[in-house]
Amino acid sequence: MTKNNPKAPRLYPKIHLLAASGLAALLSLALLVFPSSEVEAKRTTLNLELDNPTDALKDSATDTPVAQTEQATRSPFAQIDTPAQAQTKQAAQPAVEKKPALPGHREVAVTKGDTLSTLFAKVGLPANAVHDLLASNKQAKQFSQLKHGQILQFELDKDGQLASLHSKVSNLESIRLTRSDKGYSFSREISKPVMRTAYAHGVIKSSLSASAQRAGLSHNMTMDMARVLGYDIDFAQDIRQGDEFDVVYEQKVMDGKVVGTGNILSARFTNRGKTYTAVRYTNKQGNTSYYTADGNSLRKAFIRTPVDFARISSRFSAGRKHPILNKIRAHKGVDYAAPRGTPIKAAGDGKVVLAGRRGGYGNTIILAHGNKYQTLYGHMQGFAKGVKTGGTVKQGQVIGYIGTTGLSTGPHLHYEFQVNGVHVDPLSQKVPMSEPIAKAERQRFLQQSQPLIARMDQEKATMLASNKR
Repeated sequence: MTKNNPKAPRLYPKIHLLAASGLAALLSLALLVFPSSEVEAKRTTLNLELDNPTDALKDSATDTPVAQTEQATRSPFAQIDTPAQAQTKQAAQPAVEKKPALPGHREVAVTKGDTLSTLFAKVGLPANAVHDLLASNKQAKQFSQLKHGQILQFELDKDGQLASLHSKVSNLESIRLTRSDKGYSFSREISKPVMRTAYAHGVIKSSLSASAQRAGLSHNMTMDMARVLGYDIDFAQDIRQGDEFDVVYEQKVMDGKVVGTGNILSARFTNRGKTYTAVRYTNKQGNTSYYTADGNSLRKAFIRTPVDFARISSRFSAGRKHPILNKIRAHKGVDYAAPRGTPIKAAGDGKVVLAGRRGGYGNTIILAHGNKYQTLYGHMQGFAKGVKTGGTVKQGQVIGYIGTTGLSTGPHLHYEFQVNGVHVDPLSQKVPMSEPIAKAERQRFLQQSQPLIARMDQEKATMLASNKR
């Protein structure tokens, strides 16, 4: 009855049904694993038209792992990964091995309490290796002058013996000892920095030192500025709050880093409303000095004060009560109070008449500056190396150090100034000027000095304009 009914469903043997189901399952799997070119083309076109690459990542999340892999190789956004994907990829990639240090290379940093012997021990070298190294070369003792943080580099041979020792003394200098059959040979390597110019500006708020430091000037550069302008400005008593300065100076640069400073090229200091300018100039004969902007020499026969940044504790007086003798007696000089050991400079070129003890003055130096002028420096702690009676000194040369020898209640310099044998007040004495720029060199001087002064003007104007914004 069923057989003659055309609308009745046709019955197939059971085995046929099982076979058909299996074929359908295999076909579905094949479509998943090997998608048609039409599906691939549609998926690629979709990715190319997307405005936001992250949309492609969202779409790919619904695909099968195999499809994701294939899409990643074909999609133009395959390089964009989510953080999780990037982390997975990084974990899957083999780690790049760092190149190991050379077998015989050792580096140690100097720490507190270290000696050359302790550093040798840290790299496994015996104590006698230090003795052998220091005894092998006179200059090897420089390796004993250790500084905290200094790096020593050791190179050992295959037997563990020292082959060479290298150390960086400064940013520009390093020293090395290399062993050979004849012992250790010493070598010094000095790098030549690139020189460039720099500008600094400061306003005195409390002291010159503090203001210069805020402006980025080193202590040595500040001392140089005081030395250059010290003929006109007494940095012991003339400095006032509100004074300001501009400096153009040389910087030493290595590998893009500032490693030192050179000379002051130009400086300008406004003290109590009056401005002093200095420009460095080397003449055709190779002599270098500082001049005013119009070519007059800043160098005078005497500097204003023989001690930098000292405090005047007692002035020139015809009748002062002596602090120790308790008597009224003339004070024929000026006392500069400063810490013990502060350097004392010669006020001018001269001959050393005395470098020794002199009564209540204690350790004393007397300088004769020609036949007309004479200066005296008393209560000194000691004399600088090479300064002795009968010798000569240059202006600004350190001749001794502040102390309390003789009749003195505290560390200070007693400074006297004589003109034709008569004591005068060194703070009020007018001193003679040196020669200005020679007429034959004036044009050359102006060609070098005017750009330096213009640089200070421009830098200051730019800085002031920036501060107003």
